[in-house]
Amino acid sequence: MAHGSEDTPADRTLTERLLYRVFGQPRGLLGRLGGWMMAGRKDVTIEWVVEQLSIRPTDRVLEIGFGPGDGIQMATRAAPEGYVAGVDHSALMVRMARERNATAVAAGSVDLRHGRASELPFETDSFETAFSINSMQLWPDVHAGLDELQRVLIPDGRAAFGFTHHAKQPPDELVDTLLSAGFESVELHERDRAICAVVTNG
Repeated sequence: MAHGSEDTPADRTLTERLLYRVFGQPRGLLGRLGGWMMAGRKDVTIEWVVEQLSIRPTDRVLEIGFGPGDGIQMATRAAPEGYVAGVDHSALMVRMARERNATAVAAGSVDLRHGRASELPFETDSFETAFSINSMQLWPDVHAGLDELQRVLIPDGRAAFGFTHHAKQPPDELVDTLLSAGFESVELHERDRAICAVVTNG
């Protein structure tokens, strides 16, 4: 897992820092370009990850690292009578995702906030389900983020962590990380070089 700063990490090469500015913490014109490139590119993986959660129509759903908001749209369709919230550490992505989900945001059924995985701005036991796609490897403190996720999930709530092959997330490392965070079991799914780990909150 990456453990750098959520600002552009100083120990990365110029190319890595540029890619981080475009995709890791999108800002400015480059960030908006990255948002446009991300929008729609992961639809198949997002839909697959959301399906693993078996979201019910009335569920309260959280996405951590929602990017331009494609996953938020899918979660809203899966929980039409529920509530969908999200946190992203890029202010630009928050703006883009709010624009993409403007009707649901205005109706109060979607709540998108600027924030970090390690400091989720929600009450304890707020959500039945949660998911994150190509995001966890960017958290500066993965275990703090997973602790926060367990706090805001209800007991027996489910969470899914998805990664496209571009994220280069080793499956064994992902399982070890989730088990060491306190989840008792991990269901690992693989499809078309994408992986998804599903856990239940204790």
